[in-house]
Amino acid sequence: MSHRPGRLAEAMKKEISDILRSEIKDPRIGFVTITAVDVSPDLRHAKIYASVLGGGDQRKATAEALNRATGYIRSEIGRRIRLKHTPEISFQLDDSIERGTRVIRLMEEVKSGGGEGSSE
Repeated sequence: MSHRPGRLAEAMKKEISDILRSEIKDPRIGFVTITAVDVSPDLRHAKIYASVLGGGDQRKATAEALNRATGYIRSEIGRRIRLKHTPEISFQLDDSIERGTRVIRLMEEVKSGGGEGSSE
């Protein structure tokens, strides 16, 4: 089994994070974190999972801006990472951080509510 897709995914994650932080100047792109990159076994396609801080409108605007910047980001990846073929990329919004934060908040509410009731 090849480790190449995993290595490429990590390299792409690092480079895309750097591109978004330092080169993309679109004001619609808010605070974005690249959480994961899945590269197909043939290295032709990559799904980039991005977590966006903000509400629904901010997330929607950021997703639209990321999709518009796909061509530029792909060309930059091709320039930075030496590959025979640069993978086709697509962005997916990742809400796992948001869900995790919500679960923690709910657990804290249950814990603080349960602590008062059990003192009787």
